[in-house]
Amino acid sequence: MKPVYLDYNATTPIAREVAEAMLPYLYEHFGNPSSSHPYGAVARRAVEGARSQTAALLGCRPAEVVFTSGGTESNNHALKGAAWARRGQGSHVITSAVEHPAVVEVCRWLEARGFRLTVLPVDEYGCVHPAELERAITPDTILVSVMHANNEVGTIEPIAELAGIAHRVGAWMHTDAAQSLGKIPVDVDALGVDLLSVAGHKLYGPKGVGALYVRGGVELVGLMQGAGQEGGRRPGTENVLEIVGLGRACEVAGRDLEANAAHFRAMRERLHRALLRELGEDGVRLNGHPEKRLPNTLSLSFRGVKANALLSEIGERVAASAGAACHADAVKVSAVLEAMRVPLEWAMGTVRFSVGRGTTGEEVDRAAGIVAEAVER
Repeated sequence: MKPVYLDYNATTPIAREVAEAMLPYLYEHFGNPSSSHPYGAVARRAVEGARSQTAALLGCRPAEVVFTSGGTESNNHALKGAAWARRGQGSHVITSAVEHPAVVEVCRWLEARGFRLTVLPVDEYGCVHPAELERAITPDTILVSVMHANNEVGTIEPIAELAGIAHRVGAWMHTDAAQSLGKIPVDVDALGVDLLSVAGHKLYGPKGVGALYVRGGVELVGLMQGAGQEGGRRPGTENVLEIVGLGRACEVAGRDLEANAAHFRAMRERLHRALLRELGEDGVRLNGHPEKRLPNTLSLSFRGVKANALLSEIGERVAASAGAACHADAVKVSAVLEAMRVPLEWAMGTVRFSVGRGTTGEEVDRAAGIVAEAVER
């Protein structure tokens, strides 16, 4: 029997509709979008069609979408591009203590090159309080970057409020929406952001493709120099095959958003209830906000259990992710759990379960039994 896959926040399978949309561009439509002949025209139309599909999901204009190689490149382009573009107006960058390494490491890179960095704390749910940003922001602040939803515990951040504070001093607002897109509504105007990062493989598209939303009027310094693709913002021949896949994945995600969210929530709660029933409230702790959380994400801590030992025990039967790595004499807890101040006896036994479109009730029940039995043993 195949292992039950409960690690959809790590990556998702390519949806069948997405794969079918990509196939003609794998075999037949191989032209370079920059070429003027019919082969190039077909590829160019495909790229622009995907741009419109992506823009529709984000609620923006197609011209504001830049295709990239994934979420990491999008974050690098947004943060470095904004920081260098605005260096003459200030040097202060603000982020949060629960960001993905694709943001944290870029901010540290900027700090090593003379930018001043402030890392905002979070509460016990992993949420950034707007008051913390109010205290930290100054007229020298040029950029604020806070993720839309946390990849480990699922907490949804108050991005619209944070963006309003940032804009009052003239700072740009960036959010990493890799985990939220396709699970909850993501509208760039409602969020008030100037920059937003997308990763294709988190929403049933292919790996190696992503997008960066750049609000009209926001000019970034480019990461690379070359020809004038992507409106001069990202040189290099476009990855037509995967861009088509991303566009179709965005279209499907928008079409099925409400139904998918309801399914995710039902499967997540079924798993949580089953584990509570088996192990009791004294043995299981929920991490992340109980309500303002991604509908598919369940971060649980098991008291006195080592997460890596638990995953090793269940790994052939249930696929999930650890929130802590425990070795001989040391326990390395994730930066997110540390920032949330989860007690060590709980943090060391933290596992993230994330359900997906294909998760069934039977799989959830089977996984719950396997996990509970392993925890007790």
